[in-house]
Amino acid sequence: MPSRRHLLAAIAATTTLSAPAIPVHGATARSLRFVPQADLAVLDPLFTTAYVVRNHALMVYDTLYGLDASLKPSPQMVEQHLVENEGRRWTFRLREGLLFHDGEPVRARDCVASIRRWSQRDPLGQLLAARTDDIAATDDRSFVIRLSRPFAPMLDALGKLASPICAIMPERLALTEPSRVVAEVVGSGPFRFRGDQWVVGSRAVYERFAGYLPREGGTPEWTAGPKVVHFDRVEWHTIPDPSTAAAALLRGEVDWVERPDFDLLPVLRRSRDLMIETTPQLGSVSICRLNHLHPPFDNPAIRRAVLSAVNQADFMNAVAGTEPGAWQDGVGIWPPGTTLASDAGMEAIRAPRDIAGAREAIRQAGYRGERVVSLVSTDFPAGRAAGEVGAELFRRLGLNLDHVATDWAAVVQRRASREPVERGGWSCFYTGFATLDLLHPGIHQLVRGSGERAWFGWPSIPRMEALADAWLDAGDLAAQRVIAAEMQRLAFAEVPYLPLGQYFLPTAYRRSLTGVLRGPPLFWNVRR
Repeated sequence: MPSRRHLLAAIAATTTLSAPAIPVHGATARSLRFVPQADLAVLDPLFTTAYVVRNHALMVYDTLYGLDASLKPSPQMVEQHLVENEGRRWTFRLREGLLFHDGEPVRARDCVASIRRWSQRDPLGQLLAARTDDIAATDDRSFVIRLSRPFAPMLDALGKLASPICAIMPERLALTEPSRVVAEVVGSGPFRFRGDQWVVGSRAVYERFAGYLPREGGTPEWTAGPKVVHFDRVEWHTIPDPSTAAAALLRGEVDWVERPDFDLLPVLRRSRDLMIETTPQLGSVSICRLNHLHPPFDNPAIRRAVLSAVNQADFMNAVAGTEPGAWQDGVGIWPPGTTLASDAGMEAIRAPRDIAGAREAIRQAGYRGERVVSLVSTDFPAGRAAGEVGAELFRRLGLNLDHVATDWAAVVQRRASREPVERGGWSCFYTGFATLDLLHPGIHQLVRGSGERAWFGWPSIPRMEALADAWLDAGDLAAQRVIAAEMQRLAFAEVPYLPLGQYFLPTAYRRSLTGVLRGPPLFWNVRR
């Protein structure tokens, strides 16, 4: 039977793509039609780290700080801040005239409640919370964070793009327990979410918020600078099949496809009406997350044996094929070319692969044929391709595999379960993390080991947490690199996840759009 890659390659070899026209709702010159990488099934920006939810949050919610093209934090909702007491007292003052979508003004107490809720779920926020003595509003536009110890990445934390972002919402919603979904979508960002037009699996609609007050001055870059909206309406159309999405883009039924399939790039490049761009900073690391709570991956010896059999090139060939410069292997905990990347412990990735030896190591570690439930998304091509390679590897290793292929929304919901597989739980799942989310211990959720507070998979690695805390207090980059190297060695011993390689996904949009910003999909500054 031909593989999916061969089928898509055959389609790409033709001069046109053929697919049924998709329904377009309310399309005008003042509306933009976008195909997100996955369906938007969750609306609370803290309830999942899925990028589609982060991208939704960037439209609806504003943040205290944004990131510019050099990834430096820049004031967004904040007018100014003051640092006192040797870095242990931070005072923030909001810009005047900020409004929520329900017409209420944005007040300092809304920011306080939002920061508190976010800091219970986000790894960098947790580090901040551990050093926070108090956070309180002093008037409607000012709040103070008092620290027990200095926290150098304060602005990076409040303006981070790594999921989950510190989204500011009304106090009445921000008081919701982080384990529960907020009841409403009310932000102060440039777009209002139209919940009455939201259809799970089909469409999400956003309207320009007339009461939004962009920053004055500066250059729009990533999430920094003035957020000026030129479209009255943005529609997200969920199109799981990549060839259907590409065909819709070619015919002008949609304006922008966030993540076109690698195999369809040749035919898309033949169209003079399309722009195809890649942002190197947005390269993604493909990973297989392991569940540390239940057999068999609660056993570190089994996790290490599986890692010893992973050939990253096999996974990346399946994800990106032969597209020049589309991927690289030899990827450790800190992505290649980034500040903290090193060779520490990299023999775990680079040593010759020995399937038979790994299979025997798994047996000797005590594997007793426990069912391994592997979750793979069908509407996330990179994850699906990696999952197919992983399934074959697991079978060769003698694991009793239950390969569950479903849509990404179902993966997001099921991965939250901490139950054993017999009661609807899971053993592993496949996804990708943007390079931006893996730059340092403060935002690298995959490497952290805070147990129940850790990202899905819930590894408990106290030594890793101690190293992350030491990294915060390191006096300079040299000291930080020493700590990061030790964290990488520890990660290869504890194996919180399997790194499968790095790939670089393009985005494609019609040339009639101008002002498209680099970074994640952003819908201000762009116009037709």
